[in-house]
Amino acid sequence: MHPVDGGVEVAVLASHATGVELCLFDGHGSAPHTSERRVALHGPVQGVFSGFVAGVQPGDRYGLRVHGTWDPVQGLRHNPAKLLVDPWARGLEGELAYGPETYGHVVDDECRGDVYGPADPRDSAGHVPYGVVVDTAALTGPDPAANRPWVPWESTVVYEAHVRGLTKLHPLLPPELRGTYAGLAHPGVIDHLRGLGVTTFELLPVHASASEPHLVAQGLRNYWGYSTLGFFAPEPRYATAAARAAGPGAVLAELRGAVHALHAAGIEVLLDVVYNHTCEGGNPGQHVSWRGLDNTLYYWHDGGVPATLADVTGTGNTLDFRRTEVVRMTLDSLRYWADVVGVDGFRFDLAVTLARRSDGFSQSHPLLVAAATDPSLHGLKLVAEPWDVGPGGWRTGQFIPPWAEWNDRFRNAVRSFWLADPARAAHGLPGHRVRDLATRLSGSVDLFGHGDPPLVRGPGASVNFVTAHDGFTMADLVAYDHKHNLANGENNRDGTDDNRSWNHGAEGHVEPDSPAAAVLPLRRRSIRNLLATLVLAAGTPMLTAGDEMGRTQRGNNNAYCQDSELTWVSWDLSAWRRDLLASTRWLLALRREHAALRARRFYTGRPARPGGRPDLAWFDATGTAFDHGRWHDPQIRTLQMLRALDEDPAVAPDVVLVVVNGALAEAEVTLAGEPAQPARPPDRWRLAWDSVWEHPDDQRSSAIAGALHAHAGEAVVLEPLSLRVYLLDPADPAGQDPAPTLR
Repeated sequence: MHPVDGGVEVAVLASHATGVELCLFDGHGSAPHTSERRVALHGPVQGVFSGFVAGVQPGDRYGLRVHGTWDPVQGLRHNPAKLLVDPWARGLEGELAYGPETYGHVVDDECRGDVYGPADPRDSAGHVPYGVVVDTAALTGPDPAANRPWVPWESTVVYEAHVRGLTKLHPLLPPELRGTYAGLAHPGVIDHLRGLGVTTFELLPVHASASEPHLVAQGLRNYWGYSTLGFFAPEPRYATAAARAAGPGAVLAELRGAVHALHAAGIEVLLDVVYNHTCEGGNPGQHVSWRGLDNTLYYWHDGGVPATLADVTGTGNTLDFRRTEVVRMTLDSLRYWADVVGVDGFRFDLAVTLARRSDGFSQSHPLLVAAATDPSLHGLKLVAEPWDVGPGGWRTGQFIPPWAEWNDRFRNAVRSFWLADPARAAHGLPGHRVRDLATRLSGSVDLFGHGDPPLVRGPGASVNFVTAHDGFTMADLVAYDHKHNLANGENNRDGTDDNRSWNHGAEGHVEPDSPAAAVLPLRRRSIRNLLATLVLAAGTPMLTAGDEMGRTQRGNNNAYCQDSELTWVSWDLSAWRRDLLASTRWLLALRREHAALRARRFYTGRPARPGGRPDLAWFDATGTAFDHGRWHDPQIRTLQMLRALDEDPAVAPDVVLVVVNGALAEAEVTLAGEPAQPARPPDRWRLAWDSVWEHPDDQRSSAIAGALHAHAGEAVVLEPLSLRVYLLDPADPAGQDPAPTLR
């Protein structure tokens, strides 16, 4: 639907149809229509029906009706009684209803029926959203594509958040902005992100979406939005009431304004996009858009008779990326959000589905190549969730440059080392070796180092995370051994059981005056260990909104249908949550200030220049370099990682020593580093951070105790389950210690 002088130009793909009508409705907003005008389009020409329709203006409501064969056994589901949402609509108004009218086949009042039975004759107009004509060429205001921050990967810190969940309870936002796009641009939100050290905002889906019928029947809704109804239309629920009343053009303008304001603050915006499936569900699902337009083209079928949808997404349907038109729709959508909304990149849900051919996943799939080479997408961040639930669906590390990927191996290794292994050790059971943690800390070259030429992707391709929207929050990882998802209405069957969590001896929330309160300090230390490992590892760290403040979902690890205070970020901070926020800020500042912690290339273990320091070295608790036997020794739970940036002899090297004690007992560690030479003393280390500290200011107490400085070869004692960061810190000529940095 493209507005031009005097009307609109319309083109609709419906390759198996015999006729398509553009249906124009009076009224605006969610008010029901009182009249409908139908205009038959010309065609088909190569499967496309088209025409110019005079008198249609921006703001007008419309839908599509498609005529053709009803033969569901063969996959053909044309039913002109059903008003269809235009997949290319730039705006939507009205809500999707869930009664029998929205099904293409005949169903009863419980929406049950024979999916291969006769077509339902009831008109669905008024029961499905209306498309709305939006003239993007007439948009006013600053162009958010013109002030992109262009943050390099090595400096990127991703913050995954839900528009509504992040802002709904924010105390500095006026009520009308809470839960909205405009709320994202409020100084209270921006100041929090900047103060935290975030460079890149990753928003959970903002494409228009719909809830699954089984959720609606329970009084729930798909809160996360991974159930797309329109790949071009912003979700109207996240706009202010004023913008919704003014229409989809104002909703789009509000989102564009938020993106521009975030850009002005130096913050990128990535969108989590769901192109692998739609909201129409499986074979018994609703008849809302793609199913009625061209069911056998848009959706992947199993090839059998009767026709059955293939499902590698776990949602009942899969868009068929073997089809040129499905690839075209996806690329058109990506270009629209990049060029018009001005976003800085995308995180692709179940990205393996997008690259499936008939014989499985392909690194050279046309969509992957096109997204990497399209001029509108050039230089934007493309991040794959590198798996789906189909055969051969786990593909972490197998996407091509310039794609980055969520690294689930990082998540598993970090959770196992700090939580699952100590929980097993407390019962005398063995855990994992330190080699997997070391591989993840150094950038996961085993996963992302492959390619032609090798190592070309760099560690930035690994988006490291410990938590995400899907799963436990970080606070819940240390408080629950088991998921508690009864509120989702599926008898606790939903959500993963592979949490690798540890409640530290007491399940769930513990009050400070409880007999179990002794576990609380260790829980807090475990959170700091997880955060520090995430921030200090080579690669791109991703925080989940609220983890920096100890957000809990009370043990729910699949809160996709919970739109309540269970999932909204709480800004009412107790003392320990304020301390945690300060620690997170400190760690991210440490990463920002030390280039040795922001690797641009994979490590070699060799000096970058003659006479320089190796860029990476590993040592055990005795200060001895790791060899093959030590890496495979299951008893070793203590290690030292020394990272150095030493490329220019005229510039002092930046050297960081990270010391990890993953044992349940304290550990004596002989600090690694350059030993004494005839011409100079041994490396002198300054303790910058210790996960034992509840707050970074606890460093002052350590300074008073004289515990801030030590030399290479000197023994120090680490408390159980703790992590320290040392910085190379030579004394000044006067013999005085330099002032601590990063205050």
